[in-house]
Amino acid sequence: MSILEQVRKHRIVAAMRGVPWEKAGLTAEALYQGGIRMVEVTFDQKNRQRLTETAAAIREIKQKMRDSMAVGAGTVLTPEEVRAAKNAGAAFILAPNVDEDVIRCAKELGMGVIPGAFTPTEVAGAYRLGADLVKLFPADNFGIGYIKALKAPLGHIPLLAMGGVKRDNLQDFLSVADGVGIGASIVNLSLIREERFDELAQLASSYTSLL
Repeated sequence: MSILEQVRKHRIVAAMRGVPWEKAGLTAEALYQGGIRMVEVTFDQKNRQRLTETAAAIREIKQKMRDSMAVGAGTVLTPEEVRAAKNAGAAFILAPNVDEDVIRCAKELGMGVIPGAFTPTEVAGAYRLGADLVKLFPADNFGIGYIKALKAPLGHIPLLAMGGVKRDNLQDFLSVADGVGIGASIVNLSLIREERFDELAQLASSYTSLL
């Protein structure tokens, strides 16, 4: 199943930002219990150990979840990060921007590609370069009206809305986008640090129950 098909089926990609790699597997398991089927492990660009730590987190999830969950990497800014994610087992990447080298590298490695864009020019350019979907980021700054207006001329381009998506606006964003990306609103770091994974599963379920 392609990344686009998976997004259209599961609707939510949970972004694991700041999760210690040692707890990545347990976090993914809790999210799965809450109905989440797609996660991205985010590269922390301020962390000098981001290549090894993000790769370790991806491996932890793959070992724990096998093929039951689609695992990707987020905030991918360089081909080096693309390769590190691929070698760790990631099937797709997300980026906050449109970088031709990153897109080309990911496509050559057979990965799904979801670059981030803001303007119609960027959205169309990302799709022309081979994006499977284009991430509208930050979505809450756009608003539903902007996305509707954007889709009028660019309705053929699949969109993932990310940034500011919460329970009270989830269905609104899903009415105008193929899927959404959600970070801290689901992947609650306090619950993870305190290993309250049952509550994390319940939190995830409060979102997936709205699909």
